Amino acid sequence: FKPNPTDDYFVDLKHQAFLRGIAISGTAIGNNFTIGAGPKLEKEIETAIDWIRRASLLGAPHIRFFAGTGKQLSAHPDRIEQAADAIHRCANNAAQYGIFIGIENHGQLSSDQMLQIMDLVATPWVGINLDTGNFVSDDPYGDLEKCAPFAVNVQVKMSMKSPDGKEYPADMKRIAKILRDANYQGFVNLEYESEAPYDNIPAALDTLRAALG
Repeated sequence: FKPNPTDDYFVDLKHQAFLRGIAISGTAIGNNFTIGAGPKLEKEIETAIDWIRRASLLGAPHIRFFAGTGKQLSAHPDRIEQAADAIHRCANNAAQYGIFIGIENHGQLSSDQMLQIMDLVATPWVGINLDTGNFVSDDPYGDLEKCAPFAVNVQVKMSMKSPDGKEYPADMKRIAKILRDANYQGFVNLEYESEAPYDNIPAALDTLRAALG
């Protein structure tokens, strides 16, 4: 989006998307709810709630949030409850618009931390924005299996990363089976971050579509 967009900007995007038959699966913000209680956290919540309103103008049924960072939670374990409270406050607002909040497994959060957040928030308008490439662990597919039942949006990456930082190709068929076994029926989005996107995305989409079948 352009900087400081007006409400009319989002309404126009919705108008143009409809005329072109483009489904808007959702939108996203970058936020941090594990920075600790105080004015900065309140500002994060205020901004997040305003973006829920903007998502409604856009016609987006889902908005991606971050909970925070695993590093901050490791240093301050109590902040997971602060993050959950912030998410719950946002969810009360999102429910009025009929918009889902998807908390992404971003910031080196573990699958267990993601599930703890889901348990603490416990509202039907909050789930997981499941990014298949974001679990940097010895068993990322096991992490995906734990979290898939809570998914309200899925972002598929073509690669995964080991704890020592090495990238390796993701098993698309295995990911598709995890989603099927979890009875996931929502949007599956390709998130491509590598080189030469215009050259490589068509083949990546073909691989993903074939796996989803």
